[in-house]
Amino acid sequence: MSEKQVIISIGREFGSAGHEIAEALAERFQLKLYDYHLLREIADDKNVHVAELAPYDEIPKKGFGYRTVKGYSNSPQENIAYMQFEHLKKRAAEGRSFVVVGRCSEEALKGHKGLITIFILGDMDKKIARIKKLHNVSEENAKKMIIEQDKKRKAYHNYFCEGKWGDSRNYDFSINSSKLGVEATIEMLEDYINRRIALL
Repeated sequence: MSEKQVIISIGREFGSAGHEIAEALAERFQLKLYDYHLLREIADDKNVHVAELAPYDEIPKKGFGYRTVKGYSNSPQENIAYMQFEHLKKRAAEGRSFVVVGRCSEEALKGHKGLITIFILGDMDKKIARIKKLHNVSEENAKKMIIEQDKKRKAYHNYFCEGKWGDSRNYDFSINSSKLGVEATIEMLEDYINRRIALL
């Protein structure tokens, strides 16, 4: 891996293989991967059990009964989100290189020279086939899962970010993984990232 700081931010549609692609890029570039495991580091720092945080991971704020007083919110979803943003910012400020999946990272880490932002999307039929296989569900339920999960991701992202979720103008590179397949998509992104690193 290069001595230069490299932060690869991966946004993704549900069923697009975004997480699998992020895992592969982390392995190829020998970088730490921050996904749901990010909560474990935060839990260790805060001396709480990760199971207390997990239900609120990448979940949009719900209801109107929450309020913020002197900078502190009583919304667990909001608090967990900001904990993750601050943790990522801290790691980036320390000069660390890593891959991060979701968590509004393309905006939370904006301004870091080594930040490379990517969004993975896919064709609905291919996403349905993938989710059917991964979760052993019917085509109808697979489509329902995709719609529900993406609705949650969009609501979460758009609540905390100025840029809209999935809008190609907010990312350096957007790619439809259905067109080339997962492996070729990984190879294309690897080439792109190497070219970006060379310019740092």
